[in-house]
Formats: sequence, C-alpha cells, structure tokens
Amino acid sequence: MIKKLLFASLLCLPAFIFPTFAQQVLKLDSIPKKQNNILINTDTVAVPSIYENTLLMGQNYIYKLRLDSIVKTVPLPYNEYVQQYIDIYAKRKDMFGKMMGLSNYYFPIFEKALKDFEIPQEIKYLTIVESQMNPHAISRVGATGIWQFMFGTGKAYGLKMDNFVDERKDPIQASYAAAQYFRDAYEELGDWLLAIAAYNCGKGNVTRAMIKANSRDFWEIRQFLPKETRNYVPAFIAAVYVMNYAKHHQINAQACNMFLKTDTVQTSRFVSLSSLAQALNVDETSLFALNPAYKKKIVNGTEEEPKRIIMPKLRDIDYANVYEVLYNTDLDISMQVVQASTDDVRDLRKKAVKPFSSNTVLYHKVSAGQTLTAVANKYGVEVQDLRVWNGLKSKTIVPGQRLKVFAKNRVQLKAPVSYSSYKVKTGDTLSEIAEKFNGATVQSIRRDNKLSKAGLQAGMVLKISKG
Repeated sequence: MIKKLLFASLLCLPAFIFPTFAQQVLKLDSIPKKQNNILINTDTVAVPSIYENTLLMGQNYIYKLRLDSIVKTVPLPYNEYVQQYIDIYAKRKDMFGKMMGLSNYYFPIFEKALKDFEIPQEIKYLTIVESQMNPHAISRVGATGIWQFMFGTGKAYGLKMDNFVDERKDPIQASYAAAQYFRDAYEELGDWLLAIAAYNCGKGNVTRAMIKANSRDFWEIRQFLPKETRNYVPAFIAAVYVMNYAKHHQINAQACNMFLKTDTVQTSRFVSLSSLAQALNVDETSLFALNPAYKKKIVNGTEEEPKRIIMPKLRDIDYANVYEVLYNTDLDISMQVVQASTDDVRDLRKKAVKPFSSNTVLYHKVSAGQTLTAVANKYGVEVQDLRVWNGLKSKTIVPGQRLKVFAKNRVQLKAPVSYSSYKVKTGDTLSEIAEKFNGATVQSIRRDNKLSKAGLQAGMVLKISKG
C-alpha cells in the first residue's frame, strides 16, 4: 500500500521535475569517459572534463529548485553538465572558502562596473572560473589578470600596458573593460549565455556556431563551439550555485587577507609603493595587493595622466610621512614610458627573430646578479621581447652571457591622422576588427564611424585610424 501511494505521488509531480535530456545529448558530441583536465582558453584554472550522460530519474532535483530560486537576469538552467560541475566544485571546499573571503573585497568593485554598464550582477562569478580572483593570474596563452584579458582584446577595450603598468591586473580598470565587452557581446548576440561563451572563445566563434546550428540557444550550438567553451558555461552556472549555497555543502568563508576599508588618492608624481608602505606602517605585500597593476611597484603619475593609488584606511597615520612620500620629487628612476609588446603566446610564435629591422642592434653582457628584468628596464624594452630575440626558454640568465637587444628609436614626429578602410565580413565583431589594426580600439572605431551600437552588417566599409 505504501509503495502504491509513493508511486501515485510521483505521478502527481510537475513535469519539469523530471526533464528528459536524451534528445539534447544525442545532438551533442560525446566527451571521452577518461577524466582529463581542460584548460579554459582565457583561464589559469584547470576545469575538469565532464561525462556526457543523462541524469537518472532518482537524481536530487533540489539543485534545480535552488538555481531557480536565485534572483538573476542570466538564465541558470539545470542539466547534467551543470550537475557534474556542481559535484566537482562542491568538493573544493578550501578553494571556495577562499573565494567567499576574497569576494568581500572584489565583488563590490565588480558590481559597480557591471552596474554602470547595465550588465547582470551574476557575471561577477565568472572571475572564479577565469582566475580564482587572482590579479596576477596568467594563462598558458598569455591571458592576464582577474578577468583574463588577452593583450589585443585588452588594448581594444582601452587597457594600457607599458613598462610601468599592466591595467589587465587592475581590478577596477579591467572590470570596466569586461563590462564594456559584455555590453557589446550582448548587443551583438542577444543572449547572456552566448555573451558568456563569447568571452571565452570570441564573438566570431559564437556567431559561426550559431550559423551552423541555425539557433541562438547555447545548448543547441554547444556542439559547434571549441571544446573548452562547451564546459565554460556549465562551470559558470555551477560557480554561481556553489557561491550562493555554500553552507549547504559545508563550505565556510575564509578570512580575507585584503584591507576591506580603503582610501583612493590620485597622484601626478612618481611614487614608490615600498616607501608609501613604510610611511603607512603596513606590510609591503598588503599595499602591493591593493595596487597589483604597477609592475615596478612604482606609481607613474604625471600631470597629463594622474594615476590612482589605493591605500588602507587606517586610524593612526603619520600624515607628514605620507605627504612626503606622495610629493617626493627625488625618485631615482627613468620616467620614460615604453609601450609593451604583445604577450600573446600565439602572436609571439609568429614573430620573426628580428622584428625591428631598421633599429640599432645592441649586445649586452650580463653582469653578476643581473636579472632579465633589469636588462629590459635598462634598454626600455619588454622581458618577453628579450626572450624572443635571444631564444630564451625561461627568464634565467648567467653572468657573461651576451644578449641581443633591438633598441627602438623613440624620437618620432607625430604624423597626421590617416585612415585605412575595412570591409566588414559575415561574423566580424568590433573587437576582432580592432585587434587587426595597431592602435585601433572599439571606441575609436565607433567614434570614427558614428556607430551607436556594436552590431555590424556584412558589406559595411569602416574607416580605421592608423595607430
């Protein structure tokens, strides 16, 4: 009798409680049963493979109910792929405990940038999949920072990279660049899950997958996307779930090692972060963590371009010492700014050994205790360039070693603005076009062509200002 009652009660449950995924799975490729690690294209975090299998009827559907209960704009569907990433992430208690702690500092930064561009707040959880909220994260192909921007995409969205600063590592600047990217991606693709997929593999890849599948549904086009992107969206949904229901999986927030209360100052001078830390009487690493974008631990502010310094908000401060550091004019360092070269590994492989044929070739003899960074700073070039020019597999150099240096001629007259023409092809996006032209950005293309939206039409002819 009890069995009959249970069976009858199951029949009365709504149909959505037992969704059928068989038809969907038949359309998708099969991932090998072997549990390999897949490294997401713009990520330093290994995302494990998942099995392409259907859910059993007895699966615990509380996960679907919980996902449905999260207030959100981005759809968070529940299926077997999401479930398997929930299973994986729920076991990583230490990692998500750290994420919960770091979120106390970083999430307000992400939320403000996303709000300013009217981007759904849940996009902030992508930083867990991308970098585990590590501003110094670098992927195998050169994607850098919390939001894992590639060099070309970062420049296209206005991020600066030179011998003093890499704004891909600046949580504030990079968050605004990411918000702009998502605004453009959503305008072009019309769906948040597709915009998230595009953040991983590019808007062009997503557009081509949509054409092949004749669909705008991520789960329909998934089979036509790069392998890492197929797992990227389920991993994002699982990260949202675990962060919202951590306590249900015995995950507790760990203490955040960042100063949660801070002050911001703008400086038009060069400021040593090490000296500032001493004046504030705080550990250097704590101040560096608040200002991770400055490569040399030097804030290179000028009258034309002041720079931001984040400082801990402290009760007892020796304001005289802080003032002296901020207004010190005797900092012994070259103030020449040299634009960084690409660190995209794919581009570096294509580079010729002699990229500056018209420039002077110098040979530097390494002295005792000298590092590759010190040599690069001496000649105003990038470490990565030195490695390419000299065929170095690592940053290690030894005394007496001779290094080839292509010294750039930095004294150049400012040429009048000239333009190139580009005819838009099917699947082109503004960010991809900007990456094709040195000095071009999404904003400059929009401005020069009076484009109100990111959407493009095949056959349009754009004028591109030459960098």
